[in-house]
Amino acid sequence: MNFSDKKNEFDLIIIGGGAAGFSAAIKADEFKADTLLINSSLPIGGTCVNVGCIPTKFLLEVADHYHQLNNSRFKSLNSSSKIDFARLIEEKNELVNSLREVNYQNVLNNLPYVTYIEGYARFISDKEVEVEGRRFSGSKFIIATGSSPKVLPIPGLKETGFLTNREALELNKLPESFLVIGAGPIGLEFAQMFSRLGSKVIVVELMERILPQVEPIVSEELKKSLIEENIKIYTTAKIQRVRKQDGKKLADVEIENKIQTFLVDEILLATGLVGNSKDLGLENVGIETDKDGFIKVDEFLRASRLHIFAAGDITGAPWLETVAAKEGNIAAQNALKNAKTKMDYSIIPYAIFTSPQIASIGIKEEDSMRIFGNCLCQMVKMDRIPKAKIINDTKGLIYMVLHPESKKILGVHIVSRLASEIIHEATLAIKLGLTIEDIIDTVHIFPTFSEAIKIVSQSFNRDMSKMSCCVE
Repeated sequence: MNFSDKKNEFDLIIIGGGAAGFSAAIKADEFKADTLLINSSLPIGGTCVNVGCIPTKFLLEVADHYHQLNNSRFKSLNSSSKIDFARLIEEKNELVNSLREVNYQNVLNNLPYVTYIEGYARFISDKEVEVEGRRFSGSKFIIATGSSPKVLPIPGLKETGFLTNREALELNKLPESFLVIGAGPIGLEFAQMFSRLGSKVIVVELMERILPQVEPIVSEELKKSLIEENIKIYTTAKIQRVRKQDGKKLADVEIENKIQTFLVDEILLATGLVGNSKDLGLENVGIETDKDGFIKVDEFLRASRLHIFAAGDITGAPWLETVAAKEGNIAAQNALKNAKTKMDYSIIPYAIFTSPQIASIGIKEEDSMRIFGNCLCQMVKMDRIPKAKIINDTKGLIYMVLHPESKKILGVHIVSRLASEIIHEATLAIKLGLTIEDIIDTVHIFPTFSEAIKIVSQSFNRDMSKMSCCVE
């Protein structure tokens, strides 16, 4: 990597230094292609390391540990603890800075074909970008500028003030009360995080249920757990307006045709994302975007021009670090080698790191009904899993969808303490086209949460009331 190189012509110019851009740069370096990596907005590493996966999962873990200290699952343990919120944020920042250095800055130093600069890039022609007054030309381009929180046009919101997940991560004082607008993954992770740290939290969601994209039985199971922790959740709820009053924030919310007013310290907006395509000069090169600013790409991640590709969050859902990195790699292959590699989105697992966690892969019941006209599906509650009983953490369930004839596994949806770890066996099973018999015939370690995959597979063939932990 070269920070001071004065050359202006490159084989590949990558705009964006997050997971997609960085992955593309690594692949380009392997190809020995002269590459310019331009980073702006967030520090190197993008959303995941700075304001996404890394800091939020750290804070969620601390919140979970704090919750367990004060709400032990075991009668023999009785403890209480206080939290130093300001020190917690310092600790989070130390972790982010360390991982940014190890996983990004140090790696850049070992990419000899990659030149790195910081600044805002703008296309001035289909072969040239301008960065801070300096022009660079490229044979191929990859746009990987990511996404930003979507701000809804709620009356009074901007005047009253609000937080997105990014600003919430920088608070140095714990708010006494929070109103979270949006019950998607980000909204619910932050709701539980701040609730467990000591804030009183209210969640409002416009749709009929939280996490409308997940299997309904999964959504309801998590909602039950969150309500048990005294998080107030209102669905089919529409924000009418927000305003200030005596240093607090008031929100008028329409719930079941009645207006309820909530008085809180902070409002957290978690209502989706928009693509970071504004001011890139895309109009100068004829690159098409949708109404939310996401770049339209074909199956090879090519945008509207043959030599311009896009990868990561800027191309729209699913907004996952793993997807962004994979797309960046594929975009570099296709741009530099015309590899015509495609992304298979059907075998991508995702997780929501609430407690219990949610993890999912493959089709849902409604998909099976649409495709096959029926659903060969089974659900097993986590209290049937021996390890869950042993550690007294039986919240959750596992739900499996099979092909109605071959009994190949097509979908697995989990609510559990370790759902994000369990899901990988299901991911491999779906990718390899395995049946439940393949899973049942595989010896699993006892006792583990991972046995849930085997037990739900067995439930298709056996009466659960006649099964012991020793069967097969």
